[in-house]
Amino acid sequence: MTALRTATDSTDWPRLVTEAAATTTALLERAAGADWTVRPQDSEWTARDTLDHLALGVLGYAGLLVARPTDRYITLFGSLDPAAPVPHRLEGLRIAAALLANTVRDAPADVRAWHPWGHSDGPGFAAMGVVELLVHTHDLAGTFGLRWSPPDALAAPAVARLFPDAPQGHAPGTTLLWCTGRVALPGHPRRPAGAWSWDGRVRPEPPAGH
Repeated sequence: MTALRTATDSTDWPRLVTEAAATTTALLERAAGADWTVRPQDSEWTARDTLDHLALGVLGYAGLLVARPTDRYITLFGSLDPAAPVPHRLEGLRIAAALLANTVRDAPADVRAWHPWGHSDGPGFAAMGVVELLVHTHDLAGTFGLRWSPPDALAAPAVARLFPDAPQGHAPGTTLLWCTGRVALPGHPRRPAGAWSWDGRVRPEPPAGH
């Protein structure tokens, strides 16, 4: 069995989390006056519910890094004020992202916590937060007629961390959408909804020069 990585990840994961939140919420503010009771394509949630899912997930990743359970989710559940206007709810997402970023920044490299898709470390949970923000914003952008794709600079490290077997040779943003069942790639049909997952396990650092 290969030893788990304990070296510090050189990627600035806290910055990526807060940048993902700032980028996605700035886009969604353009649709603040839209009908948020509509459902994104292939989703069981309304657009408003999707924001609640993001707040719960991003804050939950911070909580997992704090509590470090080995076999369960934490008992803290984050939520957004159901009566708040959309811009204030988006502010809540930026707060959750800042809390995750600060927790990742403070977490020792050897910290591990439970996740159903692989026990993970600080960079892993940061990557999960980035993925959640990017892919669900893509869903909402399509719902509200906003042309948008996950920025490659944000998607690339998240794909590398959570989807090690992702197809090569495509734009990272599009690859992320394929990995999460949103689009097809040349030679790679679209993954069925609910038939994909990431791999949050901590893997060895690649050899120097690779």
